[in-house]
Amino acid sequence: MGFNPFEMKKYKERLDLFNVQHPKVGAFLAAVGSQGAEAGTVIEMKVTRPDGRELVSNIRLTEDDVETIHMLHQIQG
Repeated sequence: MGFNPFEMKKYKERLDLFNVQHPKVGAFLAAVGSQGAEAGTVIEMKVTRPDGRELVSNIRLTEDDVETIHMLHQIQG
């Protein structure tokens, strides 16, 4: 699969829209990122559906996860 600049533009526009509609998410991730990710950090996610059902999961970051996060930060610029 080759690099498609039109698809990337679509993704960028969608991400920009998400950031406008949910400004707290970017600010939260920036705050977390500014403290630096390290192995052993636990990231927990919780989803509450309209019917009240909750889904919760978490991960404990490994050294590989930390390296992936650093790579994504470099791509972002």
